[in-house]
Amino acid sequence: MPAEATLQGDRDPIVVTFPLESAGKPVSFGAGSQYDRLNEQFSRDHPGNPFAPFSSQMDWQFARWAKLRGPGSTAVSELLDIEGVQECLKLSYKNSQELNKIIDEELSGRPPFKREQIVIAGQAYDIYFRDVIKCIRALWAKPEFACILVFLPERHYLDADQNLRLFHDMRTGKWWWATQVAVEKDRPGATIAPVIISSDKTQLTLFGNKTAYPVYLTIGNLPKDIRRKPSRQGQVLLGYLPTTRLDHITNKASRRRAVANLFHGAMRRILAPLKEAGKNGVLMASGDGIVRRVHPIFAVFVGDYPEQCLVTGCYYGHCPQCPKPRDEFGEPGVEPLRNLLAILDALDKADGDPTEFARACASAGIKPIYHPFWEDLPYTNIYRSITPDLLHQMYQGVVKHLVAWLKSVYGENEIDARCRRMPPNHNTRLFTKGISSLSRVSGEEHRNICRVLLGLIVDLPLPGSLSPARLVRAVRGLLDFLHLARYQVHSSATLRLLREALDRFHANKDIFVDLGVRADFNLPKLHALEHYLASIMLFGTTDNYNTEFTERLHIDFAKDAYRASNRRDEFSQMTLWLLRKEKVLMHNSFIQWRLQGGQIVSPPRSPRLHLDVFRPRLTFQMAKHPVRTVSMSDLASLYGAADFEQAVGEFLVRYKNPALATRQVRRLAESTPLEFQRVAVFHKIKFTIPDFYDGGLPTIVDTIHARPHAHSTPARFDTALINISGTPLAPCSGIAGTRVAQVRAVFTLPAAAARSYFPTMDSPLHLAYVDWFTPFGTQPNPDHRMYSIAHSVSGRDKVRVSSVVRVSDICRSIMLFPRFGPIAPRAWSSLSVLNDCTSFYVNPFSADHTYRDVF
Repeated sequence: MPAEATLQGDRDPIVVTFPLESAGKPVSFGAGSQYDRLNEQFSRDHPGNPFAPFSSQMDWQFARWAKLRGPGSTAVSELLDIEGVQECLKLSYKNSQELNKIIDEELSGRPPFKREQIVIAGQAYDIYFRDVIKCIRALWAKPEFACILVFLPERHYLDADQNLRLFHDMRTGKWWWATQVAVEKDRPGATIAPVIISSDKTQLTLFGNKTAYPVYLTIGNLPKDIRRKPSRQGQVLLGYLPTTRLDHITNKASRRRAVANLFHGAMRRILAPLKEAGKNGVLMASGDGIVRRVHPIFAVFVGDYPEQCLVTGCYYGHCPQCPKPRDEFGEPGVEPLRNLLAILDALDKADGDPTEFARACASAGIKPIYHPFWEDLPYTNIYRSITPDLLHQMYQGVVKHLVAWLKSVYGENEIDARCRRMPPNHNTRLFTKGISSLSRVSGEEHRNICRVLLGLIVDLPLPGSLSPARLVRAVRGLLDFLHLARYQVHSSATLRLLREALDRFHANKDIFVDLGVRADFNLPKLHALEHYLASIMLFGTTDNYNTEFTERLHIDFAKDAYRASNRRDEFSQMTLWLLRKEKVLMHNSFIQWRLQGGQIVSPPRSPRLHLDVFRPRLTFQMAKHPVRTVSMSDLASLYGAADFEQAVGEFLVRYKNPALATRQVRRLAESTPLEFQRVAVFHKIKFTIPDFYDGGLPTIVDTIHARPHAHSTPARFDTALINISGTPLAPCSGIAGTRVAQVRAVFTLPAAAARSYFPTMDSPLHLAYVDWFTPFGTQPNPDHRMYSIAHSVSGRDKVRVSSVVRVSDICRSIMLFPRFGPIAPRAWSSLSVLNDCTSFYVNPFSADHTYRDVF
């Protein structure tokens, strides 16, 4: 099982730091932070005013609202033009133009944008970009990042013998360590800033052809948890590339070459400063004023498959990383990366004879691109810098294909019928209309399909009486690979599991050929999975370079900026709008720093390196007040807690006398009437994980519902995983010591009754009445690897076995797949299936934390 082979143990990981003392060493101290310099300036020019250059707190807060939340410049000007508004608020500006002048002239921010032109095929095209070194410096010097910046690579191990290596943040990957060795050999005393570049075209309008081509930058010195949060401003918009399709070039092949040359010409202009800075370094002061010689080195490119082909110069349909033939993409295994030296030799001929240049590039396996942007960047191998893309390769690629194959094999009607009869769960989506009717399926929808996909096909017969074992094993292998690839920390053991999961798919995939669904598996996105393991070891886990985070940035850096423009000459307006917004955000942080006496407000924290950061424990959380009080009869009729009195009695006896045998407990409970007839009930149990970096409110990751029918809301009684071991369970401990039950009622004892029953000991505060399922078997099914359970019943009437447990013993929700048989009974529904069906499979994929910790 993945959980048992990964992150057990409570010790901190063993950290091996880079051994050369010169590496990452400060050059000087006491340069002062950016805020110190601003404070000195404003204290001199505006003494006693922490909101300077604004005249008052109101003056500043209105300006902040206008630029971050306001309706637009024209509307703000019209508001201030209303008689008495500006005077009443005592603002130092009368309209948006005056406010913009204050922001432009007196506030500090990130580097300004430049506008230049690239000439391709006789046409000039605008590019908007910032100085890449100044952008890196802006991230490096941000005072909020001073305590979390990482300056050296590390090796993390789970065991004392240093055999089980861990990979998570970028600093734990092999690339940084190897590059640090190379740079130290050439220029001792270096601090590397791994540069992560991402680019992706995005539509600016729902209709029409307005597009933007943003390029984003961040650095691997920031923890990945900070880089992927837009609110922490760990990403910088580096520039906007030309979006033209060069329609004036009529020859399609010439047009494609011109588009590629335009892209690389623009990127070469933007990233040109990295050549000298990466080789010799530049002095940079971090947010605490400590100066180091920083070498910004292009490390990772984040983009989808078309972008990867464009960046690397490989032909569409080929692998951007290795030269494996297209007709072998369906076979496991990878070849070595493309020969960078041979490709650079071919690119050297770009300024010579065009025919010879094209012939040399074709021999090297790439397009004849005129000086790609990465050609002269030091310590860079672009074919190594291409990283996995979970969104487009897995969800919008392999999973999309897999779903189509399964619909072709089984038919849409039966798969949709099973979708409509899945029980609800907090972490899964109910496809009440099935999945075949979905159009333009998003990555999020494919992710939700993956959570239930195995349950849709697990016991369906194949046409022609073929055994479904190979198909089930192939599907389970891909789903295992997907969920393992999403791990936020990997060990050497889980990487072996990743490889084994892909091998399982390959060993069984020919069932789709036998069924006539596929003729081959020569899909570039399927072949890309072969590179995941190497990339994780080089650059850390896939959440270091996920295109989902890049697409989220489009909202802030492209779509919102476009909406703020007048749609004419939009990019010059978009860059100015963004620059002002960044200045206001920075000034807001600066004002908070001044008001706190020179202390950072809510700085991101660098948590103590402990496995709990990567496998956080779920903590239950209850509402402060119950929903209502309920009588014993209503608990039976509305909640299904048919044996409530007996179950509570047995719990009270066992809680006070844990050494008693079951028969003695039952006998004592039957002879001891309860002292109350009503209990206060709750309808939800929430589970949270802490925010290790920001120290904010815990994040709700799971919820268990136990509520009766009310008005238009149907009844819902979720299933849960319950600790029956009597001792706390360690994270990632699997199913040992647990059992599945359906939660019928969550309640507390009346205060007077609790004092009476527990006069000398603490009483359990929150309790739950549950109906049990049978215990887990010793082994899961060898094909689909799921455990089979059923209603736990007793007596001739087959009454559900029930009991009362502490809510603190409930680990998490758990989703069950009904065992439908060959045809899903049409009388069953999602709301009643947990009662209609009596046997189930336990779903390991309902939530990432469930897969990681339990299965």
